[in-house]
Amino acid sequence: MMQEVLADPKWADKLTDADRSALSPLFWTHVNPYGRLELDMNRRLDLVEVSAVPSPRSPPEGAASAPA
Repeated sequence: MMQEVLADPKWADKLTDADRSALSPLFWTHVNPYGRLELDMNRRLDLVEVSAVPSPRSPPEGAASAPA
């Protein structure tokens, strides 16, 4: 319906670039760039258990250490 109105030159000439950019989200509301995420609060997530926490990195040999 919006496309039919904008196809009419008398309406199309009244719209500025700012007006047209404000209309663009109306045409893209059906698009979800993040995919679909269904959250079921009654079910636990199947996460892999991590056996150990990694230790902090040590500086390379010969590198100057930070003052204590």
